[in-house]
Amino acid sequence: MKTLTPQQRKFLRAEAHDIKPVVMIGNNGLTEAVIAETNRALTAHELIKVRVQGDDRAARELWLTELCAATDAAPVQHIGKLLIIYKPAATPRLQLP
Repeated sequence: MKTLTPQQRKFLRAEAHDIKPVVMIGNNGLTEAVIAETNRALTAHELIKVRVQGDDRAARELWLTELCAATDAAPVQHIGKLLIIYKPAATPRLQLP
């Protein structure tokens, strides 16, 4: 799992403001299909939002950690039922501060 500085997280939160969720974690939780779809979305977009259906905050925190570890990405933010994840592309489109 990658780590970000507070300044980089702030920049990425601002960039993620207008994007829509592209992956959804449903009632079955974090499945192999969700991890595979997250990998595809990160490859295509670098910065994504994931919507979680469950109401359990602790489960959402755990899923964010597990999802980032499985995809070698960095957690940006967990706000409500949205998770924001970043993984730089081979040729990054976003220039982090």
